[in-house]
Amino acid sequence: MRRFVFLLVFTFTFLLLTFNFSNVAMAQARHYTELKFAPLPNMKLPKYERYTMKNGMVVYLMEDHELPLVGGTALVRTGSRFEPGDKVGLAEITGEVMRTGGTKKYTPDQLNEILEQRAASVEAGIGEASGSASFASLTEDVDTVFELFTEVLRQPVFAADKLELSKTQQRGNISRRNDSPDSITGREFRKLIYGQQSPYARIEEYGTLDKISREDLVRFYQQYFYPNNIILGIVGDFEPKKMKALIEARFADWKPSPKPLRPQLPQVNQANAGGVFFVNQPQLTQSSIMIGHLGGMFNSPDYPELDVLNNVLNGFGGRLFNEVRSRQGLAYSVYGVWSPRHDYPGIFVAGGQTRSDATVQFVRAVKEEIKRMQSQPVSAKELAFAKESTINSFVFNFEDPSQTLSRLMRYEYFGYPADFLFRYRKEVEVTSAADVQRVAKQYLKPENLVTLVVGNQKAINPPLTQLATKVTPIDITIPASPTSPTSPTSPTSPKPQVTN
Repeated sequence: MRRFVFLLVFTFTFLLLTFNFSNVAMAQARHYTELKFAPLPNMKLPKYERYTMKNGMVVYLMEDHELPLVGGTALVRTGSRFEPGDKVGLAEITGEVMRTGGTKKYTPDQLNEILEQRAASVEAGIGEASGSASFASLTEDVDTVFELFTEVLRQPVFAADKLELSKTQQRGNISRRNDSPDSITGREFRKLIYGQQSPYARIEEYGTLDKISREDLVRFYQQYFYPNNIILGIVGDFEPKKMKALIEARFADWKPSPKPLRPQLPQVNQANAGGVFFVNQPQLTQSSIMIGHLGGMFNSPDYPELDVLNNVLNGFGGRLFNEVRSRQGLAYSVYGVWSPRHDYPGIFVAGGQTRSDATVQFVRAVKEEIKRMQSQPVSAKELAFAKESTINSFVFNFEDPSQTLSRLMRYEYFGYPADFLFRYRKEVEVTSAADVQRVAKQYLKPENLVTLVVGNQKAINPPLTQLATKVTPIDITIPASPTSPTSPTSPTSPKPQVTN
């Protein structure tokens, strides 16, 4: 504990002594619009090394000696999108129990105790499109912590009691999943776009958890966790020669898979080409709304221009904020984002929260702004602000070496060129007003917009039938477990009725 407190104090003192406050503190501006800042510097990648081990594991090393810390991540080609449809939750639980279930050499309690004594961490998890295991430690403890990290990655035992604990926790999450209107909206909107059975929208149920066994975890792990299916990245205060020796000692004897598994990615199509959908929540005093359609990927040649479009439409000073919130006063919050993915189509989504009696006006106002992106060219002021916002936000993704290394690993994982980030910035800088209007016309599809409202049916006036003659209700009642008929369902999810 004393080591951890010392590390925190050291980090805070370092920031106080090295951060330059002079630009702001000495500014004589009378208004924030008069503040002057130096141009952002050209982005440079820190020095790093990439190599491939004999067993196929790809390794990135990036030194950073500012603090006595070392961290690493193993990125694994797997994901929940590859789990069986009748066992949704398998991938997430596999990733969790890899860490919580201990290893062949260390029990869960032993792992926790050794890490706590050193203010270190080892974590593991599996998300939608990838899996990972990671570690963080002081430089002086890296040998010990790296051993635990490799144990979790290579020798998990998937203890049965930890599996049951994880399933119990997941059942609790299911029972509470309708407590938040924002959670309902996001979940059900993905179903409307991708389809309920799509790996990009399906959700855990009591029934899918009941079918998951320890053997399933072991089998899923063995399918994907082998060295020639992993990218390992390490950043921090280390000596490269020693780190390479450590990696070799821990991973060189790990046998590669003779036939690496490369599952075919699930096919993606928009499940509903338009329509208005409604989840009735009588206890609500406001509506949560999402409006959108299927989007695209980061490798689109027009991604930089679409990102500039985002900043014309979104955020403080954006068209949605200025019109829907500031001028019309219809929203507590409002947004509109072209949100791509690396290897499957993302979503264009707009929405926000508004009072119940303003629901219809809010939807109309947001849709009108989407159409206006296509019909009304952006002004020089809008364009300059949007480009500056885009570049500024992008640059801050590379504030420290660990962020940069994460990007490099992710680009390789999804097959993107190493200079992708440099291309992106250059294209943003040359984006014109005509480019923004062109991509708005090409990629925004007003006729395909799906509208989802989560709110109080009786309080929404005028009714949603002002938006469409057919309003489709969505039932969010939580199915009971086939093996436990008394499993709880949502106490706040009555059967919805078609609005009129």
